[in-house]
Amino acid sequence: MRAAIINEDGHLRVEEVADPVAGPDEVLIEVRAASVNRRDLLVRNPPAPNYVFPRPLIPGSDAAGVRRDTGEEVVVYPALNWLGDDVPAPGWQLLGGPQDGTYAELVRVPVENAFPKPRGWSWEEAATLPVAGLTAYRALFRVGCLHEGETVLVLGSGSGVSTFAIQLARQAGARVLVTSSSRDKIKRALDIGAERGVLYTDVDWAAKVKPVDLVFDSVGTSWRDSLQALRSGGRVVAVGATGGPEVTLDVRQLYLNWLSLRGTTLGSRRDFAGLLEMAETGNWRPLIDSARPLAKVDEAHERMLRGEQTGKLVLTLDADG
Repeated sequence: MRAAIINEDGHLRVEEVADPVAGPDEVLIEVRAASVNRRDLLVRNPPAPNYVFPRPLIPGSDAAGVRRDTGEEVVVYPALNWLGDDVPAPGWQLLGGPQDGTYAELVRVPVENAFPKPRGWSWEEAATLPVAGLTAYRALFRVGCLHEGETVLVLGSGSGVSTFAIQLARQAGARVLVTSSSRDKIKRALDIGAERGVLYTDVDWAAKVKPVDLVFDSVGTSWRDSLQALRSGGRVVAVGATGGPEVTLDVRQLYLNWLSLRGTTLGSRRDFAGLLEMAETGNWRPLIDSARPLAKVDEAHERMLRGEQTGKLVLTLDADG
């Protein structure tokens, strides 16, 4: 099969490699489309020990394709060894490190990780769901406890996970505000359901959106402003640290205003089933920045590194890819 391989030197090359072999209770998925996540870049150039995996390695956690044994059209749940519906036990993993991932014509997964593809969705659309969509779903509903009629502020509106958060929150009947450093990205957010946006480069941007019930924060270094934007008793859900891993807080701001700061990543199979149900019943589709064949995976990585994308970057796999 063809696959994009991270070699010892960190370069990503499309090569012919041996087909994976499914073990007991596993299936092979013929990948039709995969999508790119920031984790793929971190696995390629590890900033910390938890991203260091043996090489050569096939990265990628997102995929939609066909079950080789049954011919069913499926989307891949990306977590391995996530047991139960709550916080996973130590030792859970994502596809794409250390186990080979989805930047390939075939991927090996546990049979319970193959979920029916949402009806009417293209391969490219379905492939965007696993990591970004699942992270947004769990953060908003299971952890953030978002309800109809509430107001949610989504930070960094151009990323894949943030665009999913906008669309899912709107489907649930919430009012959505966004931040970005780009007026163009704010406009794209308004096009998919946001009501209003502010530039986070502006002084006191938090005061311009306050009070909100929930902040969806994938930046990390923005926690101080996120807390400032909340109403009394509001909550921040942290899902990432694109701005950096450290932040300084005034603890009094937290307890004197009855605020909550909650963290989450990815989600359980039950969460994934809930996401797919919303996908089937909603009238939206994922915001796809661009799609390109697997052979041009480096272009997708470079676009993400430069922060140019709005929505998801997709890789297609077909006879010409």
